[in-house]
Amino acid sequence: MFQNRAEALALALPAAIFATVVFLLPVAILLSEGFRAGSAWSLSAYADFFSQTLNRTVFLRTFRLGLEVTAVSAVIGYAAAFAIVNLPANGKGRIIGLVTLPLMISPVARTYAWIVILGRTGIVNQAITGLGLSAEPLRLLFTETAVFIGLLQLFLPLMILSLISALENMPKDAIPAARVLGANWFQVFWKVILPLTREGLVVGGTLVFTGSLTAYITPAVLGGSKVLMLETLMYQQVSVANDFVSASVIAFILIVMSFAANILLKRLATARNRR
Repeated sequence: MFQNRAEALALALPAAIFATVVFLLPVAILLSEGFRAGSAWSLSAYADFFSQTLNRTVFLRTFRLGLEVTAVSAVIGYAAAFAIVNLPANGKGRIIGLVTLPLMISPVARTYAWIVILGRTGIVNQAITGLGLSAEPLRLLFTETAVFIGLLQLFLPLMILSLISALENMPKDAIPAARVLGANWFQVFWKVILPLTREGLVVGGTLVFTGSLTAYITPAVLGGSKVLMLETLMYQQVSVANDFVSASVIAFILIVMSFAANILLKRLATARNRR
């Protein structure tokens, strides 16, 4: 297509310069604030951050909720994707359209809808009090459960779509062959489906985990100040405390966690494939 590599690089150079100036350079400047103590380079900002009990609690909560949302998304995603892949062509297209429909709606609207559902006068509390399970409405909002439900609903379609693509690329005769050889459904999943769809699981897991770590609207609305996450804590440090050093530390932690999750998932998939 191009006469030589220099022509291709020359065409890509304007886009590379734009991305560097607009995106990479500001991010690098922000992240550098956490490694500076005056005119010297230091890790004291990270030591100070993790020395505070609140920050450690928020860090562990964010990490734990990210893992929980990713694990539940994988379980539901495999069941949903397997059912969708085995539908007729017309039905498959309609169901995939329903799965992708939430992605076309603003996360703000999707999150505020949970206030209507989980509020004191919401559908869930009305059902609980109507069935006599509780005399008074339960406090469902501003809890970790509410944040978990909101994040799961927000990112589950990404896992389902990733696994649908992986299952469709799997050999059609792999599952029947395993069943003929005497494997039960658990063995079919663990020894056939999971190894052959590991790439889809890696992609979906990375999207869900990193999305759960970095989402702001859902934790802010459904968790409030009672269930702080790293991203809401970072917003408070910038907008309320005007502490850009702590915000830089949190941003770097989120980036490291996102890259570490992707690398770990890839290594796990590769290790299982070798076995």
